Amino acid sequence: MIVGIDIGGSTTDAVLLHAGEIVVVTIETGDPIAAAAGALGKLLSTAGGSLTNIRAIAVSGGGARWLKEELFGVPIVKVPEITAIGVGGSTLAEKPSALVVSLGTGTALVSVHGEKIEHVGGTGIGGGTLLGLARHLLGVTRLDTLERMAAHGDLSHVDLTVGDIAGGPVGIVPANATASNFGKVRADPTPADKALALVNMVAEVTLTVSMMAARAQQHHDVVLTGKLTRVQPLRERIEAMRSRRGENFIIPPYAEYATAIGAARTVNAIAP
Repeated sequence: MIVGIDIGGSTTDAVLLHAGEIVVVTIETGDPIAAAAGALGKLLSTAGGSLTNIRAIAVSGGGARWLKEELFGVPIVKVPEITAIGVGGSTLAEKPSALVVSLGTGTALVSVHGEKIEHVGGTGIGGGTLLGLARHLLGVTRLDTLERMAAHGDLSHVDLTVGDIAGGPVGIVPANATASNFGKVRADPTPADKALALVNMVAEVTLTVSMMAARAQQHHDVVLTGKLTRVQPLRERIEAMRSRRGENFIIPPYAEYATAIGAARTVNAIAP
């Protein structure tokens, strides 16, 4: 068995790879060492395994640097986060060449051309932005609460479209495309309107940046990973934007655990 642990800024993901099966768990990140130990314990409890069956623990993410050489006597192998993102996203999507986008606290863009994995950029807009603004504007601290609110929102009460300004499409940009996020706020929109507008803003910024990076790296496939991929309003915005983009946006199975899976698969390929 190989365990992969991704110690992020807000959550820690752990995965167990064994005989083609994948078991996953998530806990909140506090102290990185305690988070890794807690995630491992929860994973073994869920899978019904034991420490003696684990060959190695692959760790990645910002908190990985705090771990030592072993955890409960099991060897630790530290995998660079960019490698874990690239391997995880590309193997889950079964695309040996793709731009892998990690929608985490921020957004990382990783180009994968076979064994060549390269960090090509990113943006500070991501899940941290979404939750930070939701907390400030709406008093909401959980993604699932924001998701439920957004389901009842109306973007036309918040966002300014190209059609609002020009009366129709401009060049290749359709009339219903966003000209300015939150640019139409005149009277007080409802909390649901604000929730949907926040999700829409993060979706549009990250997808537009991803599209530009994919074209620069000559990728047709864009693989989206990370916790934000489970937010239904964001997935709906991806679908809405997909028809007017040339790229193929993919959300693979286990997308939110892609970095932990990538770390485990990287070590699995080299572990004796």
